Amino acid sequence: MDSCIYENGKIFTSDVENPYGEAMLVEDGVIRWVGKKEEIPAGNYKRVDLKGRRVLPGFVDAHMHPVMLADYSKQISALPPKVHSIEELIEEIRKCRERQGPGKWCQGWGYDEGKFAERRSINRYDLDKGCSDSPVSIIRTCGHIRCVNSKALEIAGIDRNTPDPEGGEIERDENGEPTGVLKENARNLVTPFLPVQQREDTVQNLVELGKLLTSQGIVAVTDMGNLDDGDNYPLYQDAAKKGFQQEVGVYYMWDFYMNRKDFTIPRERLDKNQQIFAAGLKLIGDGSVSGRTAWMAEPYLDTDSCGISVCTDEQIETAIAFCKKYGCQLSMHAMGTRAISRVVDRAAKEEKWNQGEEPYVRVDHITLPSEDSIQKAAEKGIGFVTQPIFLYAEIESYLKNLGVARMKTCYPVKKMLDSGVRLCFSTDAPATSWAVPSDPFPNIKGAVTRRAYDGTDCGIDQAVDVETAISLYTREAAKMVGFERLGQLREGYKADFIVLDKDILAIPPEEIDTVQVDETYIDGACAYRRGSDAQQ
Repeated sequence: MDSCIYENGKIFTSDVENPYGEAMLVEDGVIRWVGKKEEIPAGNYKRVDLKGRRVLPGFVDAHMHPVMLADYSKQISALPPKVHSIEELIEEIRKCRERQGPGKWCQGWGYDEGKFAERRSINRYDLDKGCSDSPVSIIRTCGHIRCVNSKALEIAGIDRNTPDPEGGEIERDENGEPTGVLKENARNLVTPFLPVQQREDTVQNLVELGKLLTSQGIVAVTDMGNLDDGDNYPLYQDAAKKGFQQEVGVYYMWDFYMNRKDFTIPRERLDKNQQIFAAGLKLIGDGSVSGRTAWMAEPYLDTDSCGISVCTDEQIETAIAFCKKYGCQLSMHAMGTRAISRVVDRAAKEEKWNQGEEPYVRVDHITLPSEDSIQKAAEKGIGFVTQPIFLYAEIESYLKNLGVARMKTCYPVKKMLDSGVRLCFSTDAPATSWAVPSDPFPNIKGAVTRRAYDGTDCGIDQAVDVETAISLYTREAAKMVGFERLGQLREGYKADFIVLDKDILAIPPEEIDTVQVDETYIDGACAYRRGSDAQQ
């Protein structure tokens, strides 16, 4: 039996019954004991000196898009520190066109008009300046809006006479001509014409992403769906064979499967006692605050628009029926008050239909929930998954679209916790305006300080302490998805833990984003050590 005592550490366990320790016994990849130094069990163990460093459970990112994030790493990044203006983006597109030659798509991601020096959105004419003889597509940071150039519009057959698709909008100028900005479901009008990446390249990109995630202390992730009908589950299986170590819960985007009579989730994929498992279905209920497409109860500033309701009643009803049949979870993207109310009100009519500890329905993002939605979610055990990084990184858009007072009421984390809502944190990477969107530490900093990256007060009354933030990123995130024996350092749980270079519980909150992971352990084995050229 492989047994090891990790001692002389400052261990925060995320275990409510035993939150702190100084030493930990790991046997065959499983935690057998956590406690004080003087209570270390007797035995002839291998010993590792933690040298007084802070130890946490490995992070669980309960809402992200790893395949998209991995693929985006090969595309144009429209974010700082690479791009600070529309002119710089045009130059990056020009370079891409020169590098690739004519006829090939130039693709990019991450644009946020709030971060451009020009303080406006891009349009087809901007992209045409970078490349006019080849199609260009740049995805907005939220993932819900795509901007394309004139060539791409031509290829997709989109012109002034093209009707808006249900749940989407083709933005038009004062003359009725498409601007190139395709919102919500309209962004999918271009999807059939985009190049399909080779499977082996996607798998290798995932393997490389896994190395980044271990360096950030992330031991488990969810895949919250694609912008197409591809099945990501086998991609993770292949990536795992090549060294991808994170556990993964895969969600299927119901938009692309509901009309396929033959679609099922094989029962063996639903087994959560494996590295890769199917967690359930995903629906898109509305858009984003930064894109003014989240479905609000009140209009955005200086407009009559309250956003867009994206999904149909049929999608909701068929998704619920499918999830009940297979005993799996339903996730609904809902940022705006009306979108949140819609899904919570419908879910509250149901009783829990799945067998695990995870909620039967989870609502993702939760920007401006009503008091009624908060109370119903608490009463019915409906999960809420939110992202502190949004306010932290995208403050310009929130101020422009909502104003100061309303912005401060967004993501009322403390109120939701005090009301008894099941809540966890995540990043939604790559769908946020941050250079390294999967990094947990700016996310935690945003939750603890409730200040944006530029110091703007984002509603300090909704701040939480560091221990709570970590627990929401570990214990509660694991419970939200259904990861077995993960997210806590306690007897019988997997030895997935991280060692930090700074004590995140002792340093000033303003410095949390400077914390780095020294070591990451998965199943008791060192998967990452800072300064090493390779995984251990």
